[in-house]
Amino acid sequence: MSLYLCVFDGEQEMEGVEVGSYTDFNELRSYIVRDLEGGAPGSLYPTLLLHSDCDGAWSHGECVRLRDELRSIRAAMVERPPLVPAGGRSGPGPRSALDSFTDVDGQILIERLQALVEVAVRRGRPILFQ
Repeated sequence: MSLYLCVFDGEQEMEGVEVGSYTDFNELRSYIVRDLEGGAPGSLYPTLLLHSDCDGAWSHGECVRLRDELRSIRAAMVERPPLVPAGGRSGPGPRSALDSFTDVDGQILIERLQALVEVAVRRGRPILFQ
């Protein structure tokens, strides 16, 4: 099953991110808990990590908090070594933990989420989980 996050204004979709599978999203969240929060889920990034991915939406207020969390996560991940999948990878690999997690289009997931959050905050809209 795939996770799609999006911002709507009325009937019009303003922005969306095809995250990938729920497993992919949970791998990112597990990495953050393990490597950035020292195993204490939500201690640093409660908006991202304690929100159920089947809860429906991040409210506009949660998006404001999420914006700060994603900035901090990005800064921390860019300083950490890349994750190398078992069996290696063909072609150039990720340079840091940040680019070890991508959306279905191969774009850096944290950066895509940051762009989505910016649209939500600017428009005063929630991010919907679909």
